[in-house]
Amino acid sequence: MNETKYINIVNADYLGDYKIKLQFNDDVVRQIDFGYFLQNHPHPQHNKYRDLRNFRKFKIDGGNIVWGKNWDLIFNPRKLYEGINPQ
Repeated sequence: MNETKYINIVNADYLGDYKIKLQFNDDVVRQIDFGYFLQNHPHPQHNKYRDLRNFRKFKIDGGNIVWGKNWDLIFNPRKLYEGINPQ
């Protein structure tokens, strides 16, 4: 992989619990579990995403997976691409 290549998320499918399957712009697919992060990093802005009804309301915007109207919760696409679960 060329390190200067932009990594973007092009598709995301909810798998259950806090797991999402992400597809990147080079067709690489990763399953990411966001549960540990949400349960162990309380923050007023993203605590509501512990509720699975809210967690499931993610969207792809600008090549990122985001939650909330104002991107309340966002993760670095490069880290997700590398298969690193948010911790």
